[in-house]
Amino acid sequence: MELRVRGDRAVLARGDSETVHELAPEQLPLGADLAAALHEWARVAAAMRKAATGQSAALSDPSHDAVGVVSRRGRQLAGRVATEMRMTVQYRDPVTDMATVVVPSPDDGRRRGPRHARGYDRGLFQRSPGEPTPWATGLTVSALMMIVVAVAMLGLITTLERATQGWIAFLAAAVVSGGLLPSLWLGRRVPIIRWVCFGAAAGLAVSWLGALFVLF
Repeated sequence: MELRVRGDRAVLARGDSETVHELAPEQLPLGADLAAALHEWARVAAAMRKAATGQSAALSDPSHDAVGVVSRRGRQLAGRVATEMRMTVQYRDPVTDMATVVVPSPDDGRRRGPRHARGYDRGLFQRSPGEPTPWATGLTVSALMMIVVAVAMLGLITTLERATQGWIAFLAAAVVSGGLLPSLWLGRRVPIIRWVCFGAAAGLAVSWLGALFVLF
């Protein structure tokens, strides 16, 4: 992945020499603060590049103070991106066009934990960069899980209602639902598992609607 400036916006490019996909920082699990810092740096770098083109080649010299500040800021932000993404990032200086490879910080990576364990609180359908949400497969899994949970819950309720009293069936359904809800809540943002959780939650809702007719 390469950090570069397109116009006056920061982008992260990935792919080979033939096919390159450019992603805005907002499309990656980087956080709003880092995305805003990247775009702010890109605007300054774009202005610096225009000044270098319009005035003299001396401003493009890496030893120039202003260019040095922009370059250091870009490398710093590239390091933050590399640490957040847990991958090597190539930083291409927008003024000098020099490329630098930036690796993630090992200490910060250990403190934050693995990338798959972080960042899912930013959206229910957050995916890895550039990957589409698998709606067809995910909704199929959710539908199957909804049917399984709804049938199981309705079977439990009707069996207990026939064998015992209605309030016992209601209490058993409440206990089962209460036991499942914390797990469903925790798994609602975890890739793959969330589709199972969505289906199970829908199955519980359907079963409780059916329970109203069975018990009352």
